[in-house]
Amino acid sequence: MLITDMKRVIEQVSQDKGIDFYVLVKTLEEALRSAVRKKFGNKIDIEIQYNEESGELEVFQFKNVVEEITDPDFEITLEEGRKLDPECEVGDSLGTKMDTTTFGRIAAQSAKQVIIQKLKAAERSVVYENFINRKGEIINGIVQRVSRNEIIVNLGQAEAVLPRREQIPNETYRRGDRIRAYILKVHDESRGPQIVLSRTHPEFLISLFKTEVPEITEGMISVISAAREAGSRGKIAVRSNDPDIDPVGACVGIKGNRVQSVVQELKGEKIDIIPWHIDPAKFVCNALAPAEISRVIIDEVNHTMEVVVPDDSLSIAIGKQGQNVRLASRLTGWHLDVISETRYNEGLQSGFQSLMNLSGVHEALANLLFEKGYFSTEDLSKAAAEDLVQEIGVTEDEARTLIEEAASDLESNEKPQDPTPGVSADAEPEAGEDEAADDADPNNSGE
Repeated sequence: MLITDMKRVIEQVSQDKGIDFYVLVKTLEEALRSAVRKKFGNKIDIEIQYNEESGELEVFQFKNVVEEITDPDFEITLEEGRKLDPECEVGDSLGTKMDTTTFGRIAAQSAKQVIIQKLKAAERSVVYENFINRKGEIINGIVQRVSRNEIIVNLGQAEAVLPRREQIPNETYRRGDRIRAYILKVHDESRGPQIVLSRTHPEFLISLFKTEVPEITEGMISVISAAREAGSRGKIAVRSNDPDIDPVGACVGIKGNRVQSVVQELKGEKIDIIPWHIDPAKFVCNALAPAEISRVIIDEVNHTMEVVVPDDSLSIAIGKQGQNVRLASRLTGWHLDVISETRYNEGLQSGFQSLMNLSGVHEALANLLFEKGYFSTEDLSKAAAEDLVQEIGVTEDEARTLIEEAASDLESNEKPQDPTPGVSADAEPEAGEDEAADDADPNNSGE
């Protein structure tokens, strides 16, 4: 059952499996305890200790000192007890070292099964602890198996899964290929830790730039956010913490070498490197580059921005199938509506006319309402009377009348007036808006 070179064996297993030495010792103690109870039952009182000097597990059985023995497996006479401890008395409990070779084949087999189970559990625990701390890192592996729904990746110490939804579209792998991915999740399951990888997550893009750009890992440049449509285009917003460092230039690298390394890893995905700005409107303008921006109307309450662009820049700002504005919206965290100047002006004229249609509103008052941000009857219907009193100088009764009439005008129309119709970050572009959209950003070195 026990071997004289147990310490060497434990050390070898500890090294091979990456399991702590004393975790293995504890496992063997439990296995030996199971074997003893298998032979003698649960009533036996035993203690198992690892002897550092001999490198063996020692089993001590404790028996009660009695005057007359009724159960020899659990009792010892006072005479026998005093041979072990001259000072013992009736009622004491004395420990004697057991001969572990007497446990028998069945008990040894039981111990072996417990050892195997405990080793597997300890190994799973070690793997989980190793990888749960690496969540959010990039890891390299070897493709072990490819199926329609997932790729199984050998990480050396464990296997990981790359689900189809986390794979870059049109990217193919074969068994034996090297693969690089982002550790997305680590689940602790009964059959072992499940490690989920991703190549589409925005954090994968950020991690790749951290690998390629030393200034990011050194803290001189911060990555604020990233947005991707994997395999097609990605945007990453960066900020310099050192006034002498250009964050975009540092990420692009000499002759574009840094960003090109990222592009190659992402199989040609175009990357726009966007300079972050403390002003949200300026940040949005940067994110929509190279489109020219005429004006930005901010709605702080709803966290939306209406972006007005020259007519010839509309398709550029929106991007192919709305991709540019969609990514800019995710990158900045603002809901964006992009419209052309022509449609914006048409909307303003329509809104101005809706105000002029109200009784008691003359051209001068309509212009004043416009200056204060009330561009249509819809805007006016949402106003507070006290605000109108302060902003346009009417009485409170006149303000309430204006608001009520504006609300009534809206109800009488089937569809509310919208002075600034446009293309939302969530909408598909109109026909003809795709053609000039897939153009290069000055900061984009992924073409």
